[in-house]
Amino acid sequence: MTIAAIADTIKKKIFPLLACICMSSMAPAQEIFSAPPAKLLSKFRFEQMTGGVILLRAVLDENTDSLNFILDTGSGGISLDSATAAELNLPITPTNRTIRGIAGIRQVDYALHHKLKLPGIVADSLDFHINDYSLLTAVYGVRIDGIIGFSLLRRYIVHVDFDHAEILFYSPGSYKYPRGGTLLRPAFNNLPIQTAMVKDNTTVQHRFYFDTGGGLCLLLSEDFVKDSSLFASKKKLMPTVAEGLGGKKQMMITTVKEFKLGPYKFKKVPTYVFDDEFNVTSYPTLGGLFGADLLRRFNLTLNYPRAEIYLMPNNHFRDPFDYAYTGMEVYYEEGKVVIGEVVENSPADQAGLKVGDEVFAVDNTVGSSFQSIKNSLQHAGNRLKIIVLRNKVPMEIKMKVGRID
Repeated sequence: MTIAAIADTIKKKIFPLLACICMSSMAPAQEIFSAPPAKLLSKFRFEQMTGGVILLRAVLDENTDSLNFILDTGSGGISLDSATAAELNLPITPTNRTIRGIAGIRQVDYALHHKLKLPGIVADSLDFHINDYSLLTAVYGVRIDGIIGFSLLRRYIVHVDFDHAEILFYSPGSYKYPRGGTLLRPAFNNLPIQTAMVKDNTTVQHRFYFDTGGGLCLLLSEDFVKDSSLFASKKKLMPTVAEGLGGKKQMMITTVKEFKLGPYKFKKVPTYVFDDEFNVTSYPTLGGLFGADLLRRFNLTLNYPRAEIYLMPNNHFRDPFDYAYTGMEVYYEEGKVVIGEVVENSPADQAGLKVGDEVFAVDNTVGSSFQSIKNSLQHAGNRLKIIVLRNKVPMEIKMKVGRID
C-alpha cells in the first residue's frame, strides 16, 4: 500500500473513531446516584407571634387537647413546660443535666419516650426536657407548652412560608430549592451556627446562632462588642429588659449600621447587647445570635439532614424595623395586662407608670387585647393615653413612645 493510500485510510477510518471517543468523553454522565426525592408529608398553618416567633399546635401521645409549641432553631432538643407535664401526669426522670440560657443555668429532668403528633406527621421516641415557660406565656399572651428544636427538626426538611403563615414538612431526600434565594451551609452542633457580618464603628465578621426562637433581630455579647470595638465610645445604648431561659435579663439596646447575612444587607438594625455571664455564646467562639424578627423577612427551608438552610426573600423583606423604646415590659397574667418592668428614666418611668399597674385602656379603647396593646407600644413617636388601675384606682397617664436611635 502506498503512503498516500495509508494516509487516506487514516483520514476515513481512524479520525472519525478518535472523534467519537473524544465526544463520548465530553458527554455528560447518564447515571447519577442520589437519594430518593423528598416527599411532602404535611402542610399546615402556623401562628406568628411578636417578633416573628412561630407557634405550632401539636398533640402529645394519645391526649386529645393540642398544645402550643415554639419552633426554635436555637434549641438543642425538645421540651415541655413543667406545669403542662404535671397536668398530663407524665412520669419524670431526674437527671444531672443542665441547660444554659442568657438569664441562667438550670438543671433539668426529662419525660422520656413520647410521641408528638402534628397535622399529618407523628414523631415518636422523643425525650422532652422539662422547663418552666410561665414567663414566655406572660410575654406572648398565650400559653406556651413547649419548644420544638433539634430533636424534631433533624428528622425532616422543614419549609417555613412567612408569606402565607404555612409550614411544610418533607421526608429527608433530594430537594430542589427554588430559584432566587441563597443556600447557607452553617456549622451544626445541634444548633445552626452561621457566619455573618456586622458593621458600625468597625466591620466585623463572626459566627452567630441562627435562632428562630428569639423574638428580636440581633443580640450581641458585651465581650464581642468590646473586643471588636464595634461601637464608638459615644454610641448611645439604652437600658432595657429582655426575657430568656432562666428569667428576665437586664440588657442595653441600640442599632448597628449594617448587618449582612449571605448576600443580604440590612441597615440600621435594632440590637440588644448583654452580659453573657453564663457563657451561652462561648465567646470568642460566637458573637451572639440573630433572631426571628430578622429571619421572618425570608421564607426558610431548614434542611437539617443535609446541614443546609435556604433563604428566600419574601414580601416582608423590606418591612421597617421597630425602633420604639418605652423602657417597660408588659405581661399577660391571669387575664390581665400588667406592667412587669419599668427602667429608670425611661419614657414609661417619666410618664409615671409603675410595676404592677394593670392596663385597662389605651387611647380610649377599653379592654384592648394584649396583642393590640403591645402593638401600640411598638411605634416610635406615638403619643398614648393609657388608663391603668393602680391599687384598683383608675389613673390616666400620657406617654410618648421613644426611639432607640
